[in-house]
Amino acid sequence: MEKIQRMHVVILAIVICSSIPISSAAKKPVGVARKEDIPYIKCQVCEILAKELFQQVEKKQAQISPKRISEFQIIEISENVCMLKKQEADWILKIDIVENGDKLELVEQDSEGQCGTECKTIERACQDIMGYSDTDVAEYVYKAKPKLDQLAKFLCKDLTKVCNKPPPPVPKDRTPGEPFVAKSAKEAEMEKILKSMEGMPGAPNMKMYSRDDLMNMNLGDEDADEDDDDDEETNFPSKIGKVLREKERKTVDWKQSITKGVQDAGHALKRHAQKTSNRIRQWWRKTKAAYSKKKSQSSKQEL
Repeated sequence: MEKIQRMHVVILAIVICSSIPISSAAKKPVGVARKEDIPYIKCQVCEILAKELFQQVEKKQAQISPKRISEFQIIEISENVCMLKKQEADWILKIDIVENGDKLELVEQDSEGQCGTECKTIERACQDIMGYSDTDVAEYVYKAKPKLDQLAKFLCKDLTKVCNKPPPPVPKDRTPGEPFVAKSAKEAEMEKILKSMEGMPGAPNMKMYSRDDLMNMNLGDEDADEDDDDDEETNFPSKIGKVLREKERKTVDWKQSITKGVQDAGHALKRHAQKTSNRIRQWWRKTKAAYSKKKSQSSKQEL
């Protein structure tokens, strides 16, 4: 375990040292979803979401072929596709919300962008669409094996009904959103590495530090003799780990951590209850249908 954690610290050191140049020290703004924009983009988000679900299921199937993709694997994709901290939701980072008269249009970019207000708004719209229907969508994909247009119709018109009527016009006094700012290829790659490491031992608290964080870190004694370079390189992972632990202890408010933990636990419990309820309803529908069929056959035999 200790070796694994040490390896993660080394990887984190590589991430930090390979990250954004320290010379441009601008703290990234924290994006907050604009809920009032969701009605104008909800149908478009649903159509892109259907495309992503279809393509990601196909990609997963190609990876495990000739074995057939399981319903559980499809459920996992549908659960993660609207969560920015998961790789399945990376598509959200490529979408720009563009004002076009009295409409908002979603325009796909060639590269991922910095996640600000628009990114969070699309994530929230996606989550509103999926709600607690991810298991229903997964079951449909697994059993019906639909084409893209069939999946889009099922998700956006039959199940959620978000595309059954055109969106309302955008108010003239709406404040325009922020411009799309592309990430560097290096930054996008580093974030993908961190996402892929989520859940690994020793990795849950790993993150990409901002430029200001990097500038403020004291990674060693600048006045140290050059003869000590080898020792510094040997102890570099442990020094990085110590710096990060000290920084985290200073910046994390324990009260906020407890409150967030309770909120996350409540949300997870509610989500689990809804999924369990959905599965029970599905089981009951199937049982009821089987019983009715059996009763009908029995009545025919009596006649």
